[in-house]
Amino acid sequence: MSTTSSTNAAAVSVTNLRKSYGDKNVLDGIDLHIPAGSVFALLGPNGAGKTTTVQILSTLIAPDPGSGQITVGGHDLATHAQSARAAIGVTGQFSAVDGLITGEENMLLMADLHHLSKAEGRRVTAELLERFDLVEAAKKPASTYSGGMKRRLDIAMTLVGGPRVIFLDEPTTGLDPRSRHTMWGIIRALVSDGVTVLLTTQYLEEADELADRIAVLNDGKIAAEGTPDELKRIVPGGHIRLRFTHPDAYQSAAAALQVAVRDDEALALQIPSDGGQRELRAVLDLLDSVGVEADELTVHTPDLDDVFFALTGPTGTTTTTATAGSIKENVR
Repeated sequence: MSTTSSTNAAAVSVTNLRKSYGDKNVLDGIDLHIPAGSVFALLGPNGAGKTTTVQILSTLIAPDPGSGQITVGGHDLATHAQSARAAIGVTGQFSAVDGLITGEENMLLMADLHHLSKAEGRRVTAELLERFDLVEAAKKPASTYSGGMKRRLDIAMTLVGGPRVIFLDEPTTGLDPRSRHTMWGIIRALVSDGVTVLLTTQYLEEADELADRIAVLNDGKIAAEGTPDELKRIVPGGHIRLRFTHPDAYQSAAAALQVAVRDDEALALQIPSDGGQRELRAVLDLLDSVGVEADELTVHTPDLDDVFFALTGPTGTTTTTATAGSIKENVR
């Protein structure tokens, strides 16, 4: 597991977080460091502990005794939980919207819960309804809203108190692709305003699109953590494919790149690679050294699906790919 530098300002910091129910260890000593103004995605199969993590960080449930320090928004949850609550917003898997009242009334109710004055509550409500494109529907019962509209209202309600840290627990579950993309835009806009987002999701494409860093949770432990690109490089399957039109050029390249898998019929070579620039440069330098140029070059890298299945499968093991150094070593 890679670790973000502790010198970065942390909106959320967790050490040795533990939670069990009877004999079941849901969280078995996880560490998290989420820099302020970033999106951090928590991935994992059902039952991995994602929602439990969010519930603990949002003070809805307590960690086990013996857990390490947990700070959210600069506040220690053990000693200043109330201050932490004032700094956070939570949107769960299931909408908190009351369908029996209008969207505007939902917002004003949330303003009352945050002890805003009547004037301030109406000002914030109007501003957020405008921001989330809900002005036309504001006077309609929320039960008439589409799934995407309810989700937008849900997040707007979360923002009434001006939180600097937001926990989004599977916020796009059940949404159609268009609504999901709209929600992505909303999340990006929040982060551009300096808000920190902890996102749990079952959609790997969503984490890839939004997250600055991703942690994969499996069996109550962090199986791996890093940027999306870093995680994609820890599983096998990445490669560089070179195709040639002239047989002589193909044979020369194959002789130089001895680690390549040959496809004599297609005049193509496949070389293990993590997709990094150093490996690609090493391959091109080797071709240049023998006076050969590929007619077609493509780089294939594993996606987050590959990472997810490699880390959360039955074995939970991965194999590292060849490095630029190993390519050079094998062609000497």
